[in-house]
Amino acid sequence: MYFLGDVHLPYVPFFYYLGVGITAYFFLQAVFKLFVGLRVWVVGNGTFVSPCYGKWAVVTGATDGIGKAYAEELAHRGLNIVLISRSQDKLDQVANEIKEKFKVDTKTVTADFGQEGIYKKIEAGLSGLEIGVLVNNVGVSYSYPEYFLEVPDLEKMIDNMISINITSVCKMTRLVLPAMLERSKGIIINISSGSGMYPVPLLTIYSATKAFVDFFSRSLHAEYKSKGIIIQSVLPFFVATKMSKIRKPTFDKPSPEHYVRSALNTVGLQTQTNGYLFHAFLAWITAEVLPLSVSTKMVFNINKGLRARFLKKQKEK
Repeated sequence: MYFLGDVHLPYVPFFYYLGVGITAYFFLQAVFKLFVGLRVWVVGNGTFVSPCYGKWAVVTGATDGIGKAYAEELAHRGLNIVLISRSQDKLDQVANEIKEKFKVDTKTVTADFGQEGIYKKIEAGLSGLEIGVLVNNVGVSYSYPEYFLEVPDLEKMIDNMISINITSVCKMTRLVLPAMLERSKGIIINISSGSGMYPVPLLTIYSATKAFVDFFSRSLHAEYKSKGIIIQSVLPFFVATKMSKIRKPTFDKPSPEHYVRSALNTVGLQTQTNGYLFHAFLAWITAEVLPLSVSTKMVFNINKGLRARFLKKQKEK
């Protein structure tokens, strides 16, 4: 029994041990996260992604940016590459570059994921191939941040965004997953976005479609991980690509090649990854440390500034 003057304090030991327990819990949690971080970002999985899962890799949106970087890095690791994109000229150029540089076989399939009726053609193009890796990279975003009802040609934008960002992921997965299950091995990498981690006003449709990709990926991984299938959701923040309109790579905005090398090393270690150490830190700050309302307001203000600058430039032309 504890006393404070004439007041009995029978619960002091309880609160003492409760405080010790809570402190120990958070300390052990921090140590565990540090260990996981070192395992993922310092050690990595090296060449875990290799032809042992299948001789071929399929990459959608493969002629530019992150998609092209995935195609090149997978070829560097010894996989033959199927490139899928809209422009046959660009496909031929990238396919020849990869074939000459990495000495692997390449195949191209022309497809506009914004159009209907393309998946039978893609299925025929993939027929007979032992596909070990699928990268669902094709995607489309806004040309500039805008309020929902003020998006130019909104009806077309809605259809296009859903077809390219959502339908393509589901249908490409449907095409390759059955053969992977037969062999009890395969890797599907779905490119989501940091914008899918929380609501992003003025990029509302894009943010929502990328959130779908993330949830779809994590749910599917839970369904099939016991059957030897790895499904990874990749959520990059800014990468120096044409889509992001960033020309010069920096530490926080890496080149597609640098980003993809880092992201591929997380396969088998993280089912949901930001792919790059600084992006993981940014995600931790904006999605875990800050309240959701603060992160949402912050990106809203940033996008309002970008919108204002874009519209000002349009008026000056």
